[in-house]
Amino acid sequence: MAGLATAFGSGAMTNSINELEDVDVVIVSGSNTTEAHPQIARRILAAVDRGAKLIVIDPRRTALAQEAHVHLALRPGTDIALLNGMMRIILDEGLADDHFIEMRTENFIALRDQLFKIDLDEIAAITGVDRQLMHTAACLYARAYKSTFCYCLGITQHICGTNNVQTIANMAMLTGNVEKENAGVDPLRGQNNVQGACDMAALPACLPGYQSLADMQIRQKFKQCWGVDVPLTPGRTVLDMTHSGHNGTLRGMFVMGENPILSDPDQTKVQATLEGLDFLAVSDIFLTETAQLAHVVFPAASFAEKSGTVTNSERRVQYMHQVIEPIGECKPDSTIIAELAERMGYEMYYESMAEVMEEIALLIPIYGGMHHDRLRSSWGLQWPCPNRDHPGTPFLHKHYFSGGKGHFTPAQHQEPFEPPGDAFPLTLITGRIYHHYHTGTMTRRCASLNRESDKALLQINPVDATTSAIRNGDLVELTSRRGTIRLWAQISEDIRPGQVYTTFHFSEAPVNLLTTGAADPIAKCPEFKVCAVKVARVES
Repeated sequence: MAGLATAFGSGAMTNSINELEDVDVVIVSGSNTTEAHPQIARRILAAVDRGAKLIVIDPRRTALAQEAHVHLALRPGTDIALLNGMMRIILDEGLADDHFIEMRTENFIALRDQLFKIDLDEIAAITGVDRQLMHTAACLYARAYKSTFCYCLGITQHICGTNNVQTIANMAMLTGNVEKENAGVDPLRGQNNVQGACDMAALPACLPGYQSLADMQIRQKFKQCWGVDVPLTPGRTVLDMTHSGHNGTLRGMFVMGENPILSDPDQTKVQATLEGLDFLAVSDIFLTETAQLAHVVFPAASFAEKSGTVTNSERRVQYMHQVIEPIGECKPDSTIIAELAERMGYEMYYESMAEVMEEIALLIPIYGGMHHDRLRSSWGLQWPCPNRDHPGTPFLHKHYFSGGKGHFTPAQHQEPFEPPGDAFPLTLITGRIYHHYHTGTMTRRCASLNRESDKALLQINPVDATTSAIRNGDLVELTSRRGTIRLWAQISEDIRPGQVYTTFHFSEAPVNLLTTGAADPIAKCPEFKVCAVKVARVES
């Protein structure tokens, strides 16, 4: 989308984290915030204590949903339908910000015409959300002066994830909740420094700073600095690589700080790909399940053994100080990359991290004022920060959108790739829990965290448990079209009938053996959040 590409295209928050404490209304969708982003949740709950209204859109009754004024427990994969229904209500109630729409946006007529074709009773049937609840939530959001929309992987990890995000942008622009402090759209990033990785072009189709690979002048700028031609052809997405097959065109791979054997969908395909490579190298701080398949493993330094910068969800670039010397043969990631480059014929030598940061400031306009000395002597700076005198940007789009006017892009409901049916009657939702992180590479080595959560649990509604003769604590088999895992049943009314929920932290119950490799056609993000399964109690 033209006007919001810089913020939403990068997945960055339009506002600052602390601004959440002063919102009037906050919608949280696709985020189990108290468990996955507890510091964000603390600020949201502080706002609620101050009098703000909280709306939670989530199939499950999470801890945050229990604190909500309105909980919209939608059927998984129906976010677009729900948000379109809410926008139709906003139009019907005359709550759209007509001045903002006229001055700052384009293509509103296309969105309006689509919304006026909506039947709200049909939306209620598709989503499973009561029409009156939908009305209450829409009016709360649109009537407030400062409304913020927070979302996470429950929005993006669908085959229509890009359209989900675009629909959120549509609703923010429809109500004028974009251009001001304490009101915006705030994606909550899934991992530490994933924002920084994206900013530095750990993406297949752009150069650092989201600069166009197709722009000749931009490519020439990088060529002059790096001394090599910049390829015009975009790289491969993660699934293109890990699902290329045992005899695929990809013959070698280098994996840094990632454990795709457990974190990528359809584990069977991932394992076949990695085992079929001519050469696999892995750089990590522990011997992960992926590293165990590698021909070469580089021992990487942990966060405490290196210096450098990280960029968080609010676009804040922070300097991290080295605490101890790398243990044993461990080396910082930057050193590993540079030494590999030299052995491959390209000299990549930097005297210090300061020199690396100077190159970043030189080549990336949004990082232009983020010099090493400024970062070392501050709590960090938020991009865009175009020059040394700039203080950084707490919230985006104050006077204008970076790409011109905000562009409304209508989207329609799209059913998930693999809906439940007779053979696999349940919908599996995956997510995270408070005590463990990602594939458990670090947290499952901590005795106190394992004491709190030591095994994989399957949350199942009492209705479905009774149907399958499952009791609380039973060992069960969870099966999809791709495989079977075993885990323990946790009977709970926090999950609705027809749905089950578990996490991907436990290697002995690798849930991504079950998930589908279907992905969003634009972002290529897999549909982790919906697949069809069946469950049965293990008899012995």
